[in-house]
Amino acid sequence: MKNASNRPLSPHLQIYKLPLTGILSITHRATGVVLAIGTLLVTYWLAAIAGGEESFNSANAILGSWFGKLVLFGWTWALFYHLSNGVRHLLWDIGFGFDIPTANLTSKIVVGASFVLTILLWIIA
Repeated sequence: MKNASNRPLSPHLQIYKLPLTGILSITHRATGVVLAIGTLLVTYWLAAIAGGEESFNSANAILGSWFGKLVLFGWTWALFYHLSNGVRHLLWDIGFGFDIPTANLTSKIVVGASFVLTILLWIIA
């Protein structure tokens, strides 16, 4: 009988390096939560519009501050990341991109597209 202390251990997160696809999977879930919470900001802004000029000016002061713009920038990135990764999942649903090289390539495309789309939107807006 083997001693329990001599048996191999499962890889621990400090040793095991998560693949990019695993990191993106976790990030996809996190951005879903961020988008749900950020929807409250959009609701607040729409309610401020309906509330009249004073409430709208108050909401614009909050969302137009440097911190408000930072939060909106992060929410915009989360939106484009979640969208891009959702398109990748749709491709997986039709059977494209399951091999490791293609999965790694599409992972990099998702990350790049999310940053490019976010920056383009903020430049245009």
